[in-house]
Amino acid sequence: MTLVTMKKILAKANKEGYAVGAFNINNMEILQGVIKAGENLKSPLIISCSEGAIEYAGIDYLINLVTTAAKLTKIPIALHLDHGKNFKIIKQCIDKGFTSIMIDASHYDFKENVKLTKRAVALARKKGVTVEAEIGKLSGVEDLVSERRGIYTDPAEAFEFVKQTKVDALAIAIGTSHGAYKFKGESHLEFSILKEIKSKLKMPLVLHGASSVYPELVEKVNSHGGEMENAHGVTDSLLKKACKLGINKVNTDTDLRLAFTGALRESLMRNKTSFDPRKYLIMARDDITKVVERKIKVFGSQNKA
Repeated sequence: MTLVTMKKILAKANKEGYAVGAFNINNMEILQGVIKAGENLKSPLIISCSEGAIEYAGIDYLINLVTTAAKLTKIPIALHLDHGKNFKIIKQCIDKGFTSIMIDASHYDFKENVKLTKRAVALARKKGVTVEAEIGKLSGVEDLVSERRGIYTDPAEAFEFVKQTKVDALAIAIGTSHGAYKFKGESHLEFSILKEIKSKLKMPLVLHGASSVYPELVEKVNSHGGEMENAHGVTDSLLKKACKLGINKVNTDTDLRLAFTGALRESLMRNKTSFDPRKYLIMARDDITKVVERKIKVFGSQNKA
């Protein structure tokens, strides 16, 4: 199957009331692990690449990896630019074959956010590329995204933003944050804001910073030489509720990093004489599949391909 637009994937999710995972990749093993999970559970997938991933691996390498994966599978796959801030990179992604881009100008005021988002929409429309934008800010640090405090999305501003920009999907801030340290105490999301925004817009909504930071993943990292204290994420129960209330795309990056890192640390510590990447990366790839399968079930996209 060829790559499809994220708009097509999310239209079905919005209509039927579930969410699709957007899983960040940086290399072949992570991609293979994600794809296998999607195939096992017959789920559509959104493969996300951040500007940091593009800087690390190269845009052509990533595009060819994902394009090849899409051709070899029967499940729908969209290739998405996550948190696009650099217009040079945004344009490259649009021109080279990404089927979706996110313009992230949420760190600007409303007027400037609208201006920059409209510019991205104009570029993307020429190629039939889906556009996601964000209003409101998420706290935390992950990849090249950093905010010192989170600001909830205002429902009235969200409505006006979509009216002016004509974006296909909107990322909103309801209490999540980037990275592995999302909450100091019990995790909490502002579902009243989500409900109000969904009632006003009735369009695909996106939840960023939504990794669960599963304790067993953190423990595997720590028990094999890592140091991650007080890591805390969004519980599965909160994510399930968010998806039922109108979230249709859930970004997942930290959970993949934890799964990959923990498995890699364990494999190298158990096999101290091994120096063959093909052997010690297998375990990391398999653990990516396990965590993605769990997320798919939480999001409700199983058997939706």
